[in-house]
Amino acid sequence: MFHNTFNPAYWEAVPFHFWSLVFFAFGCIVGSFLNVCIYRMPLDLSVVAPPSHCPHCKYSIPFYLNIPLLTWLSLGGRCKNCAAPISPRYFIVELLTGLMFLICWLTFGQQSAWLAVVYSIFLAGLITATFIDFEHFIIPDEITLGGAVLGLVISFFLPRLHEATTNGQGMVRSLVGIAGGAGIVYAILRLGKLMFGRQRMKLAPDTTVVFSETALCLPDQEIPYEEFFYRKTDTIVLAARTVELVDRGYQDVTVRLSPSALKIGEELLNPEDVLHLEAVCSEIVVPREAMGLGDVKFMAAIGAFIGWQGAVFSLMASSMIGAAVGMVLIALGKREWSSRMPYGPYIALAAVLWLFGGKNIFRALYGV
Repeated sequence: MFHNTFNPAYWEAVPFHFWSLVFFAFGCIVGSFLNVCIYRMPLDLSVVAPPSHCPHCKYSIPFYLNIPLLTWLSLGGRCKNCAAPISPRYFIVELLTGLMFLICWLTFGQQSAWLAVVYSIFLAGLITATFIDFEHFIIPDEITLGGAVLGLVISFFLPRLHEATTNGQGMVRSLVGIAGGAGIVYAILRLGKLMFGRQRMKLAPDTTVVFSETALCLPDQEIPYEEFFYRKTDTIVLAARTVELVDRGYQDVTVRLSPSALKIGEELLNPEDVLHLEAVCSEIVVPREAMGLGDVKFMAAIGAFIGWQGAVFSLMASSMIGAAVGMVLIALGKREWSSRMPYGPYIALAAVLWLFGGKNIFRALYGV
């Protein structure tokens, strides 16, 4: 039965643009679910339970008020129960997902219904990763590692995804895509660490900074330690005028904090035994990554679906897109040279470009 469902003869018996409408409508429905994932995944909440509800008043949204696109428009972007504003992001994600599903069908539907479905799933993952990364600077493992596994499995059952002729060949090409995508980005990450592995954070004179159990607390922000400590050798360094612990104090000392050691002057301590540390200083030197491990895993997932050539193209195109966007934002005064910028959305955009034309450009340039 499942095989017959995707029999081309059945699909061709129905007008082509009937399926265009189906793909758009189904994409909008999927987009509604993606909104749930975008909101809940970074918070480690279940995407299944509880049912959809207003994030402000917790009103459980009935099915007749959960119609993609139409509900948001009819309610003017507000909750039916408490009238609190609902972010336009919900409408944008639903519309964008519907359009991407429609474009997949128009582009690949005449070749294979399976290809249109699989690429639609792939684009749904890219959309979810993009919006989460923009807001939280992370890409959850469910999307990256889960996507790599899903792409590998699909490549076995649909070798055409990699222009292969056998199931085994499709899986091998997917594996090469995973290894190639992750390997290239990881090599760049390591090289960037060697070349640009430290960042000086200038502070106002005699600024008090606090090292809590989980984060570095500056006057205007709180930065979790996991954003600094990728390796055991990564170290935060500062020249402190004064240092205060719970039971002692220091003056005019250098503080070095790594995941495994805290050195204050010449005294070596175990960071796990120091629950609170305050230091007065004017500059902090922190470890900095050219890219994050999330980007490495994200590229692995992309390679699983579009192969090593697509991964290479995505890396090259995303670097140009990211650089252009960064320069424009700096020129407009929207960001500083040293401020963080999510890289995942530009990788995702480059992967979309590969699907809808980049593949032909890559082959024309490199013949592979």
